[in-house]
Amino acid sequence: MVSMSAKNISRRSRLRRQHWLAWMALCAALAVHITDEALTRFLDLYNPTVLELREKYPLIPLPTFTFEIWLSLLVFAVVSLTATSYFVWKGRWATRPISHVFAVFMLTNGLLHLAVSLYMRAFVSGVYSSPLLIAASIVLIHYTRAYQRAKFA
Repeated sequence: MVSMSAKNISRRSRLRRQHWLAWMALCAALAVHITDEALTRFLDLYNPTVLELREKYPLIPLPTFTFEIWLSLLVFAVVSLTATSYFVWKGRWATRPISHVFAVFMLTNGLLHLAVSLYMRAFVSGVYSSPLLIAASIVLIHYTRAYQRAKFA
């Protein structure tokens, strides 16, 4: 007969693994999204918008980017987030709030791409991969919450 604590440990282990898989899925979705933006010339929309906003609101410190710098920063972000998955795999406590921040930020990013496309009545750069980004964000939120609940049950 399997004891109740062994079942709880097994359940927490399964939820920790699902949390890690959801983290990795969002990292992969972000890489796909960056590829989508790079191939559809995201900076051609972003940089002129930032310059226009700077004229109207000079106190907003939004940067403009060259393609090489922009892509390098985003590749570094994906590599760093993927490397952080080691700590997610180990179940470190800090990865749960970080998972929420990562997922909410990516969910917002995906929704903004869709909203801008609706507003402009045209598909903007990054919109094709936005549903994937949104779905992976929701999955990460779900499994982070499930793992968090199991940790304290």
